[in-house]
Amino acid sequence: MLEEEKQTPPALQDNRFAGEAVSEDKPGKPKTEDEKLDVDKDKDTDTDKQETVPDEENAKSRDGDRQEALSEVERLKEELAREQARAEEYYQRMIRLQADFENFRRRTRQEKEQWFRQAVEELLGELLPVLDNFERALQVPGNDLNNFVSGVDMIKRQLWDILDKQGLQRMQCENEEFDPNKHEAVSYEETDSPGEDQKIVAELRPGYYFRDKVLRPAMVKVAKFVGEGGRKDG
Repeated sequence: MLEEEKQTPPALQDNRFAGEAVSEDKPGKPKTEDEKLDVDKDKDTDTDKQETVPDEENAKSRDGDRQEALSEVERLKEELAREQARAEEYYQRMIRLQADFENFRRRTRQEKEQWFRQAVEELLGELLPVLDNFERALQVPGNDLNNFVSGVDMIKRQLWDILDKQGLQRMQCENEEFDPNKHEAVSYEETDSPGEDQKIVAELRPGYYFRDKVLRPAMVKVAKFVGEGGRKDG
């Protein structure tokens, strides 16, 4: 009997649960200011958590970009250092080449001057005997003109031998065609033969070659053809 009184009838149990459900749906008491602040803080915390994730990602991206930029800067610095070293090497090489070239020019100039002095000394040494013979010819007493002329002619041949050995040659102009590259016409002689036109008829001053190069042109007289109408034009 006692156990039966303690048990609650099923109908009453259903009504109690229904009442609890109804009480949950009913609006409660108004929230205090502190509770509202707590709620706002919770909302702000959730918002901060949501915003923190993109900020961290952006920070990581910026850090990656910064590291990449620093790496690029270091690479450029190394490349610049290499190029500067290469430029310095080229500059030093150019300085050495310039110094070598200046030494070569100075050595070449000195050798040329030395060669020239040596050539002049050799020529003067060969001409001294000619000078000695001229002095002896002038010191010979007497009035024998033939002996004097013979002595001078011998000295002339001696001088020519020396000059010929050095490469001096005399031009042959008689009956040659006039050539302005090696002849200098100072006068003309009229002729009635067309075949003689522009022919050299006289040598007024000899010309010379030095090693196949015109050293001095010859002064000559040139024939000029004159037709029936008078002197040829030109």
